[in-house]
Amino acid sequence: MDGFLNKMRDLSQFLYIIAGITLAFMMCLTVLDVILRTFRKPIVGTYELVAFSGAVVIGFSVPFTSWVRGHIYVDFLISRFSRKVKNVIHVATRCLVIWLFLMAGWNLIKYGMDLQKSGEVSLTLEMPFYPVAYGIGVCCFVQCVVILCDILKISGGKYE
Repeated sequence: MDGFLNKMRDLSQFLYIIAGITLAFMMCLTVLDVILRTFRKPIVGTYELVAFSGAVVIGFSVPFTSWVRGHIYVDFLISRFSRKVKNVIHVATRCLVIWLFLMAGWNLIKYGMDLQKSGEVSLTLEMPFYPVAYGIGVCCFVQCVVILCDILKISGGKYE
């Protein structure tokens, strides 16, 4: 089980690195565009590239953020319960989260297929939308496995 958990951590960390590189790209592109605008030479398609990149940053950072529990977590009510009750609540909420991300991932893949079939592209650069939808959909499925790993950690007594 530890090998599986390590591989999932590595995969989510890899996606997180992609998100970080994309965020750095967004920052450099925006700064360069602002500088070039002062010389009346803006970068064509900056708005589209930043929008696509923002979607990638958010979607690809979710699994690792979940893995390290970097999200907001309010436990003042749950902290009063016994360890067994806490574990039941944790497993129940994780099952709901898995269902939520399965639905989101499935619909993003379907949406990506619709975008691919229709050939829809961005206005300025004519970049297709579907790779971003597919990428975020896959990240939703990875998120499901990360949450499943949480359940395995809870059942194995390794959940902090």
